[in-house]
Amino acid sequence: MKAFQTALGAAMLVLCGAAWGQAPFDDRPKITVNGEAVVNVVPDKIVINLGIESWDPDITAAKQKNSSILKRTLDALRDLGVPEGDMQTDHLSIEPRWETESHRERFIGHFVRNSLSVTLSDPAKVEELVTRALEAGVNYIHGIDFETTEFKEHREKAREMALLAAREKAEKMAAVLGQKVGAPLQINEGYGGGYGGFWSSWYGWGYRGGGQGMSQNVMQNAPSVPEDTGDTVALGKIAIRANVSVTFELER
Repeated sequence: MKAFQTALGAAMLVLCGAAWGQAPFDDRPKITVNGEAVVNVVPDKIVINLGIESWDPDITAAKQKNSSILKRTLDALRDLGVPEGDMQTDHLSIEPRWETESHRERFIGHFVRNSLSVTLSDPAKVEELVTRALEAGVNYIHGIDFETTEFKEHREKAREMALLAAREKAEKMAAVLGQKVGAPLQINEGYGGGYGGFWSSWYGWGYRGGGQGMSQNVMQNAPSVPEDTGDTVALGKIAIRANVSVTFELER
């Protein structure tokens, strides 16, 4: 009797393991492909990061110099029509320096650094804004970031194009093998570099960006700015990417 109970318990464990275990192996013929799409759009929102550095042996004088440059810069931006809410200081540091840092020999002075972030909705004002900021005493242009207020719409378009690209790729590969593509069995969305896996931008002084390779094979360009603008700052474009992996059933 005891042996029978032991055998029964073992059989129940096997049955429970089968019920709770992984699903049965799917032996249907299938193909898995990747699709990628890029939608290039002209930015309608530009964030310019400015840097102000001043120094003086007297810390109070160094701070006053920096504050004066910042005030002149803000006044110049207001004259350009930039709203108060689109101008923000986001970093302030004060650092004493010596010619020989390790031994603190021959004191140079106190260096004050302040950063100012400016948001523009009019790309045509970028050049004039940078010029006025430099004339006001700004020392550095830390970066010019291009953005779009319609990112979600462009991302969804890129995802749709990536799915179509994946199906086209699967159909062509299956046809070579005398097969047809059936229903999708699994869809995965890939995430690469950049904002949300879809966002990348190129920017800088006089740089319009270079060509970019794609694993599959769709690119859509929004209307672009003219190449020969004659400006110091080239607006460039934003590349919004989507990557998908799709597994399709194969049919004869």
